[in-house]
Amino acid sequence: MQRSDVFSLVTPGQSLAAVCLPGLVPAHGLSDSLSARFPDFAAGLTPFQAKRRVYSGKVRDRIDLGDRVFLFTSDRVSAFDVVLGLVPCKGEVLNRISLFWFDQTGDIVPNHVIAGVGSRGMICRKATVLPVEVVVRGYLTGSAWRDYQAGQTVSGIELPAGLRKDQQFAEPLITPSTKEDLGSHDQPIGRAEIISRGLVTKEVWQEVERAALGLFARGSAIAARQGLILVDTKYEFGLLPDGSLILVDEIHTPDSSRFWYADSYAELFTAGQEQRKLDKEYLRTWLMEQGWSGHGQPPAIPDAVFLELSWRYVQAFQEITGSDFQSDTGDFEAETRQILSLL
Repeated sequence: MQRSDVFSLVTPGQSLAAVCLPGLVPAHGLSDSLSARFPDFAAGLTPFQAKRRVYSGKVRDRIDLGDRVFLFTSDRVSAFDVVLGLVPCKGEVLNRISLFWFDQTGDIVPNHVIAGVGSRGMICRKATVLPVEVVVRGYLTGSAWRDYQAGQTVSGIELPAGLRKDQQFAEPLITPSTKEDLGSHDQPIGRAEIISRGLVTKEVWQEVERAALGLFARGSAIAARQGLILVDTKYEFGLLPDGSLILVDEIHTPDSSRFWYADSYAELFTAGQEQRKLDKEYLRTWLMEQGWSGHGQPPAIPDAVFLELSWRYVQAFQEITGSDFQSDTGDFEAETRQILSLL
């Protein structure tokens, strides 16, 4: 898919909502509107909703199926913890990239995927998610660089003096963070504190570290074949009822990972310039240029901004996977019917 193909998704007079899937439930709260949107499904949806617990996050919707869970990645986009609109193809890109990586890494640690459903969904094994987000860093950048500049440790790790911004570590670092409630910022936390507070047992944490470093090594090797550097990423893990560890959520997507272009890294690092990257911050940057950073009423966002962001997600899919992106999505009603029929 080319940039022009993305911009042609919306024809004059058509809204972005007509080519996006907002999700099975609204951006906030439980859904009581599915049967209203699909009247001929009303008889079937009412008992469905009565039996199933439906949760909605900023981007993903989750339906509790008892011993399984259904995850749906919508086209919703948020910045500064505010849902701001719909980005064509975004949910499909994120879902398909995660499925790509789950397939590439299943020999390192089992994951939660049972099967893909439609273009944006997956049926998953249910797990108790660990209360710690696992961040693996290969380079000194982002929040780690800011902490280092301030003379602080990075998740309890003392780094040597004299390091430069964007410098590669001798070995990747695991820099965990707590998982705080929505509206609060996650906090860095060290290995010793994780274990001493009983957030994760020592035995499980050792398994988490082994899996996270293995995933990062595999991701780095595959990214390198595509001319990319996997700079840093976050992983989430859970425990199955039998106590075994699995990988959950997403993996190596533009939302969860930082990628740079390998061919210009050395030159830009030597010159002290910003790295070329697969830019997931386009919308945040645009909003800050308008003078908005999460406080007060957000500015009206033109369709062209959402479409440019859509192209950047599509471009990320193509550059990460090495495959051309062609959308499998039909219209919202058809995909929702397919999903509900499988559930």
